[in-house]
Amino acid sequence: MNSILSPFSNISSHVQDMLTMYLVPIGIAIVIAVVIILFGLGRGKSGNNAEVTPLDLGQDRSPAPETLAQEQAAEEPAEAGKLAILIVDDSAVARAKLGKLFQSSGYHVVVANDGLQALEKLSATFFSVLITDLEMPNMNGLELIASIQGSLETEDLPIIAITGHDELQARVHEYQGLYGIFKKPWNDRELLKRVEALAQLRRSPEQAPRRRKSDAHA
Repeated sequence: MNSILSPFSNISSHVQDMLTMYLVPIGIAIVIAVVIILFGLGRGKSGNNAEVTPLDLGQDRSPAPETLAQEQAAEEPAEAGKLAILIVDDSAVARAKLGKLFQSSGYHVVVANDGLQALEKLSATFFSVLITDLEMPNMNGLELIASIQGSLETEDLPIIAITGHDELQARVHEYQGLYGIFKKPWNDRELLKRVEALAQLRRSPEQAPRRRKSDAHA
């Protein structure tokens, strides 16, 4: 009897080996496919609810909110008795740093992005000191200085230049009315001292000290 069933037992063992050889890989592949499908569905749901912002795309190059707030505050009319300073730079970071430095020191600060915008500000407001970058689009600092020196209304305006390049310093000395050049990054204390001294040189009629009657008759 055993001799009769022995061939079938060999067949059964062979079938088991065949099933093991093919079914195990198929089972693993099915499990992997299910995991991938479930992961894709979960990611799709979260992606539909998420909003794509400019920051996600790396395209948000606008000034920081605090920078915009400082520049908007600088456009407000100057308070009585405050000396006005015009800061010209195409860098929002530089404008923010300089604006914060002089606003905290009691000055009224107005900012401009380039020389053309600076000329518009000069025509509307009386400034005691101008601080300008040298490399800017539309109208650079050297062109702005030349334009200011060529106008009767602004030829007495003290000007301070700031730059990040050594080679521009030689050309700056060719312009009259330039009271210093500071290389980026500048020293806050030295810049403040220079502006404090220059701000006393140019005052509007309203800001100029009134003469006493006794002095007028002397």
